[in-house]
Amino acid sequence: MTKARFIPSVLVAMVFGASLAGASNVAASDAPKYVVEGGKVDKATFNGYRRFHGTCHACHGQDAMGGSFAPSLVESLKTLDYDTFTKTVLEGRQAQGSGGSVSAMPAFSNDPNVTKHLDDIYRYLLARADGELGTGRPKKLPKPKK
Repeated sequence: MTKARFIPSVLVAMVFGASLAGASNVAASDAPKYVVEGGKVDKATFNGYRRFHGTCHACHGQDAMGGSFAPSLVESLKTLDYDTFTKTVLEGRQAQGSGGSVSAMPAFSNDPNVTKHLDDIYRYLLARADGELGTGRPKKLPKPKK
């Protein structure tokens, strides 16, 4: 196989593989939804607050406002879709700043305190990004009556 044929073949394989990998991703319309009513949140969003502040706040700051090590997720979630958020949290990523500095987010795919509650963390962060939830510990909505 010549170089000219090899490169397109690799590209087709990469695109085909990426499309198959993406087939299992949740569509944006199926992304977890938060519930905020009168400043109070549902159980899942409250759990997301707890889990975020148990693990993520060390780098991303109190209330996801950013810190010296990582950006504000309140700002990031304004443009970051659910699939990209999930991939970033599970796989981590590295970025190089304009001054040549390198920042890295570690992968959390082996941390059950994150992986088992990733949808709830997303709910909390999205509620913050959408401006539906303020800073501090949110109050919980009453349990639904059966």
